[in-house]
This record gives sequence, structure tokens and C-alpha cells, in this order.
Amino acid sequence: SMYVVDSKTGKPVFDVNSQLGLAPASCQKVVTSVSAFEMLGKNYTYKTSISFDGLLVDSEILGDLYFYASGDPTLGSWRWAETNEDNIKKRIGEAMKKKGISSITGNLVIDDLTWETQATPNGWVWEDIGNYYGAGARGFNWHENQYDLNLKPGKKAGDPVQIIDTKPSLQAVDLINELKTGTEGSGDQSVIYLPEGGTTGYVRGTVPAGRATFTVSGSLPNPESDFFNVMRSVFSENNIGFTGKFHRALTRDKGRENVTSPLVNDFFMLESPPLDSINYWFLKKSVNLYGEALVKTIASKDELIWFGATDSGLNVIKNFWEQRGIERSALKIIDGSGLSPANRVTTLALVTVMQYAKNQSWFPSFYYALPETNGIKMKDGYISGVRSY
Repeated sequence: SMYVVDSKTGKPVFDVNSQLGLAPASCQKVVTSVSAFEMLGKNYTYKTSISFDGLLVDSEILGDLYFYASGDPTLGSWRWAETNEDNIKKRIGEAMKKKGISSITGNLVIDDLTWETQATPNGWVWEDIGNYYGAGARGFNWHENQYDLNLKPGKKAGDPVQIIDTKPSLQAVDLINELKTGTEGSGDQSVIYLPEGGTTGYVRGTVPAGRATFTVSGSLPNPESDFFNVMRSVFSENNIGFTGKFHRALTRDKGRENVTSPLVNDFFMLESPPLDSINYWFLKKSVNLYGEALVKTIASKDELIWFGATDSGLNVIKNFWEQRGIERSALKIIDGSGLSPANRVTTLALVTVMQYAKNQSWFPSFYYALPETNGIKMKDGYISGVRSY
């Protein structure tokens, strides 16, 4: 399928099967990107507030320390200086010192109850979910929900591969290693099989010989567990007493809905880079996590929904484009990144979305984020034998 229009007049120049629904792969990110610019705004930021319930008496918190999450996919990301792990640790430590906190009697609680518990969208392939590009979006995300698996290949094809370590270290996860060494130059042919929330995973396939070490990346099954370890180091490095446990909130019963409640004491806010900066990496490096987070964010900011769920966000997006002339059947999408091979989009729909973007004030940000191939600014994608531009 191919569809070409004159960008000034909007008149078709070339049309072959432009209304045939095909797998768009990562070109689907164009739809999510433009939708987010319109519905959230180029300056939208995610905010993670840090609070405590109870009282602060003689520098001691008589209660729990809370992280109220908003789905920020950049928290702990290495792509910005202000979001990387060391910077986040430093800022949290300084904020607690400034507040005069030296001890916490209760627990550390992550509250991500405004988003659904399912991280990965329906329709994602089992082979993808355990790998870094298959990291789903949660209400609380950390380090892009990604870890590196460092390996030592054998000297020749067929030799076993040794797992050196993981960074960050996987918590309460047993990786069963079935990797073999491939021929030199064969590249990464490995697959990590590990579902969200899983405790046992399998690493299968091959990595090439001829390398002293080889690194592949996987998706963290429990990113909050790694963050809890990070907070342990924050407490230790700042001499803050803590003997409690770490867990996720199960119910919101401590007055959070009433922000004037004395039980809720916000004292620090972690804010993400603006959406146009997030979108840069989303399109330029095709970060699937960002697309899934944006879809859920669109739902959570909708005045009739206020809850971050994939299905709801996609429905808002489809309604938006239906009002702008794109039939719902032309956007048969089930995720925000295009990772599912079950997505179906027409080239007519994609061109219509880009024509719309061209007339908006934020278009320069969108255009700047597009990758460049052979001197052409355009998004590309590949999935299951399909190549899209």
C-alpha cells in the first residue's frame, strides 16, 4: 500500500491500496505522537509526588513514606541528566534532609492506583514481552523498566554461554540459562522469556562467538523492586533510619483524595521532561514504553475517564480522529507503539494524521523528532516481515 499527496493542496498524487488495513509496525507511533501533542500538549509533564502520612515528630516520620505515581516513563531514565538514577537519588536525599527527616517508623509505599495493573497491552507476542522493547507501561515505571543481561559467550559455536550479571540486579527472579554460542558475526539471536510480575524466566537462542562479553537487554518484571533497592541506598547514604518494608498500595484509604487532609504531607515533587522532549526519543529511537505510557496518560487525563488504561486511551484516540475524518475501521489499533502484529492501519489514515500535524503550532517539535533515512525525514518500522515508512 502506498499513498502520496501534495502537501500544499492535499490532493492525491499516487494511490495504491490506500484504504487497505496493514500492520503499521512502528509507523503507528505517528498516530500516538500526534494524538498526545493534541490532547496533552507539548509542555505536558508527569509528576511523582513524595509524601508521608501521620506526623513528623523530632525528625521522625510516624507513618509511611508514599510515592504517588502518575505513569512517568522517564523516571530513572539515562536519556536525560535530570532523570538518571544518580540524580534522582541525590534529589530525594536532599529533599528529605531539607524536610528534617532522619527516621521513618513505617513503610515505603508506591501508590499507582490511578492506572490499571496490566502493564503490557493485549495482543503482544510472548517472545517480545521479556525483552527490553517489550517493557509495558505501569503506573510506576523505573529505569525504563529495563535491565542489561551481561553474558560471556563460548569460544566456538555450540558452546554454552555464561551469565555474568544483570544491571540493575534482578530481584527475586530466577533466570534459567539455555543460551548457546552462535557463529561469529551471527548477532543477537537471543530471547528472554519472562512475563510481567514473573519470578522464573528462560533465556534461549544464541549470541555470537568472538566476543569477550555480550550484552542483551530485558524488561524488568517488577521495576518497583529495583526502585526499592535504590531507596535503601538513599536511606543509607543520608543516614535515615528505616526498618520497614516496601510494597505497593492496595487501596487508597489515607486521605489522598482530599489533599487538605493532615494525613497527607507532600514535601517533594519529581517532574519529568516535557512531552516534546519525551516525544523526541519516542520517535527517534522508537521507545515502545513511551507510546504505551502516552496512551494510558491520554485516558487518565480524559475528563470522563480519569484512569490510565490502554483500551480507554485507544478509544479516546479513535474518537478524536473519527471527528477529523478518519473512519474507526482505518485505525484498528490495540497498542500505542505498533509492537503488536495484530494492529491494522491504512496508509490513508497515516497520511491524514501527518497532514493534520503539519498545520499545528507544535509541528516543528514533531518534525524534529522524526528519524532521517536517505535524507528523508520519516518514521520507519519493521515487524514480522513487514517494512513500513
